[in-house]
Amino acid sequence: MKSWQNDSAPKRILGLAMIVMGISCAVAQLAKGGAAGTAAWQASTATTMAPAEMPRIENAKVETQAVVTSLAATFRELTGKADRPQWVGYGVEEIAGERSVCCGNYTDGGGCGTCRLEKEHSDGGGTTSAPRVVKLEGAHHLVVLFRLEAKQVNRIRVASQDCTLDAGGLPFVWLTGVKLAESVALLETVVRAADFEAHGDHGLGHGALTAIALHADAAADRAFESFVKPDQREGLRRQAAFWLGAARGKTGLLALQHMAKTDPSSDVRAHVTFALSVSHESGAVEEMIRMAHDDASSHVRGQALFWLAQKAGKKAVSAISGAIENDPDTDVKKKAVFALSQLPKDEGVPKLIEVAQTNRNPEVRKQAMFWLGQSNDPRALQFFEKVLTQ
Repeated sequence: MKSWQNDSAPKRILGLAMIVMGISCAVAQLAKGGAAGTAAWQASTATTMAPAEMPRIENAKVETQAVVTSLAATFRELTGKADRPQWVGYGVEEIAGERSVCCGNYTDGGGCGTCRLEKEHSDGGGTTSAPRVVKLEGAHHLVVLFRLEAKQVNRIRVASQDCTLDAGGLPFVWLTGVKLAESVALLETVVRAADFEAHGDHGLGHGALTAIALHADAAADRAFESFVKPDQREGLRRQAAFWLGAARGKTGLLALQHMAKTDPSSDVRAHVTFALSVSHESGAVEEMIRMAHDDASSHVRGQALFWLAQKAGKKAVSAISGAIENDPDTDVKKKAVFALSQLPKDEGVPKLIEVAQTNRNPEVRKQAMFWLGQSNDPRALQFFEKVLTQ
């Protein structure tokens, strides 16, 4: 990859997962220098992360190397010497959130055992699960991992710091002194060079994008802001939208709201509805409702209704019912009926019965009857008995 050999200054730009700041480091600085120590620590944290502990690494010859000039320069040097396979990794502060990231597999909560880096995605799997130890104090870091071979990067993965890494007998270089913004800039070169339609979730671009999403730094937000501009590839915009909802908090929600109103692709906007559904931010449901009501594309409106159903709640039920009554497109009305079938039965079944009894559109009534038949709910059976005996 030529971009790894590029000497141009790292770009700072916009952006899933876990926080860390290094309280013990602050205490040590204060103990040494009082007010002067405080000022020095505050200045250093503006540009560098709190030191990340090296995770447990097994089945590897491990070497530690400090980043002296810049991460980009250090990486160019390592890549240029990588005739044979090896792993390079470092730790960065991770964005707040309760999640586990084990060798690129992202989950809310759960735990991480051993990541077998050389066996990942092959027979035998990539991880061995173990109960996760929850740290009540101190920093939470994300480990960013690069596999080098033939003087290029051929794999990027991330892992929670509490994971054990099995390097499969390859050399492993652990970098120290990595700055968050430089890490984002390095990974961004991969995102921009990669084809997101190639190799699916296991492609270089996906790995780099995931890593950026989990960085606890404004540089990640700026990077993601650039990734979702209309002139970027649709595959990148779709992937970036997911991480905006899953990891980037309030800033991510604002970016998704902008995409929902301005992205020219109905496929991308449909993906935005899913991204909103995984956001925990206040206002995400309201934007999904707006899309279900106002988007020019019937496909987008239907997707918004589907994901609203997964959220349930009074607002969602009201929006779905409103679409059944008022949307001008019969296909959207039918998707809204399906959305009712996805609600908890105490909410969905009565609404389906109401639609089957009263809706003026015969296609919509037929759809409601179909999903009632699939519900196996006693109330649906009573409704059918009543209809058949009249």
